[in-house]
Amino acid sequence: MRIRIAVASLATALTGVLAVPAAANAADDGPQHIIGGSTVSSAPWAAAVFSNGNFTCSGTIISANYVLTARHCISGSMSVRVGSVNRTSGGVTRTVTSTSTRNDLALMRLSSSVSTSYMPLSSSYPPVGSTNSLYGWGMTCYSDCDASTVLKTASVRVTSTNQTDAYGGRAIGSTGINGNAWRGDSGGPEVYNGAQVGVASTADGTSRQYYASVAYNRSWITSVAGV
Repeated sequence: MRIRIAVASLATALTGVLAVPAAANAADDGPQHIIGGSTVSSAPWAAAVFSNGNFTCSGTIISANYVLTARHCISGSMSVRVGSVNRTSGGVTRTVTSTSTRNDLALMRLSSSVSTSYMPLSSSYPPVGSTNSLYGWGMTCYSDCDASTVLKTASVRVTSTNQTDAYGGRAIGSTGINGNAWRGDSGGPEVYNGAQVGVASTADGTSRQYYASVAYNRSWITSVAGV
């Protein structure tokens, strides 16, 4: 089920999506943030993603003008809150002026630049068996709970680097060590050795998740965002 807050027809068409539906309590579409794991005290690169003013997904700011999230998160009028671990306050807010998509990745151009510590992007795949970190504001239980107000993180073990994301691109598969991704975590990062290797695309909320590969889409990201 996808992790986005996406359009209902898309969420039902693509099982395993991590998208968070507009109604945060729509249990049939899946939960909204990391189940298990722990909260984060600082994340200057974190970006909470909003559609028509409602929290939808997680993301990362990768340069002064671009936020990286999942394609299935894009709907309506988009905006972001950058640099705060609390998705309801702090940091800075920007509207999104345009979006570019490829596979289940989306690059959102901001209305004005943001000065912060940007998320580094990896050009290689994490080793199978390696321990990676996930970040997001998704649901903290499988159903009947809201998206987390504070950014969460969980450790996962990479099982494959040759899976498929929600739009047919290459994805990284992992299983939880102390937590798993769920609705609302869509678009959030998977990090290995301090750099982002994946973007949350699909998950079952209990044991596995697939993150769209940054390395697979690296040249496209550079062509659009210049990083």
